[in-house]
Amino acid sequence: MGLFTTSDFDFSLPSELIAQHPAAERSGSRLLDGSGELPEDRVFRDLPALLRPGDLLVFNDTQVVKARLYGKKPSGGKLELLIERVLDGHEVAAHMKVSKKPPPGTVLRMAGGFTAELLGRWPDAAGPLFRLRLSDDPHALMAAHGHVPLPPYITHADTAEDASRYQTVFARNPGAVAAPTAALHFDEALLAALAARGVQRAAVTLHVGAGTFQPVKTESLAEHVMHRERYHVPEATQAAIADCRARGGRVVAVGTTSVRTLESWAASGEASGDTAIFITPGFGFQVVDALVTNFHLPRSTLMMLVSAFAGHARVMALYRHAVAARYRFFSYGDAMWLVRAVQTDAG
Repeated sequence: MGLFTTSDFDFSLPSELIAQHPAAERSGSRLLDGSGELPEDRVFRDLPALLRPGDLLVFNDTQVVKARLYGKKPSGGKLELLIERVLDGHEVAAHMKVSKKPPPGTVLRMAGGFTAELLGRWPDAAGPLFRLRLSDDPHALMAAHGHVPLPPYITHADTAEDASRYQTVFARNPGAVAAPTAALHFDEALLAALAARGVQRAAVTLHVGAGTFQPVKTESLAEHVMHRERYHVPEATQAAIADCRARGGRVVAVGTTSVRTLESWAASGEASGDTAIFITPGFGFQVVDALVTNFHLPRSTLMMLVSAFAGHARVMALYRHAVAARYRFFSYGDAMWLVRAVQTDAG
């Protein structure tokens, strides 16, 4: 990890390539096949042709919640909450955007007629998030009064389109504040085509946090403090992976969140928990053989993850191709198909 610096994962991206809206059809996005010697431009609905009968696709079935809430301080100053995690007893851990942070004990008046009492920091006194107690069930309040927590690089206010399309077709476990974006490309017709191809499916859960969008601010990777996210690998998925291995199939992660979940489980032996796994070049992958992923932000931990997976030089060359070929980037953008490098480069 010491041989790479954060600058090695930077690249120049014209702002007009940052997708502000999804493709007209989920599976109509473009797909950059990065598995061969030369990049190949495809359409996402071509994915079954890249998979083999007996392969196992592992999806993240987290559900994005309407975690962005607006309100006011007693002084009348406006504020915004982004609920990162629901705790016990109507308590939540949240990011707060406000001109001046109010002291603990302040009761915030939220749009929708409910209140949020500021209790302190989370997970401890020096924690990065705020702990608040809402006046009713947090999930019910978010569903009734919340907004889709679109990423910071999407410039429009959330709409009905976002409520539908910033969510996968198989989302079922509420708790994410960001979508597992590689899975946004799958629709029912594509899932049927994959099944007909003999490709198996399994699910894990990782509740994606807002930290996924944060660039690494230290030049040394070793100095970066990774954000934490909750994950779960069901017993049925563990069995499906064992069966896939036994028949000689490949474990194909749909998205970096599935990679983080599977490799956290393999490294810790724990099927459920919090993970702060930081995957950088030189990482020894134990589970994932191939990856479907979107294009990620410069200098981000996800750029480091895909570089660890497919090789730094290859990934940076693929990104240069994607920019030159006018692929659409980030959450509503296009996707890439990668296979694990036989030996990931460490410098």
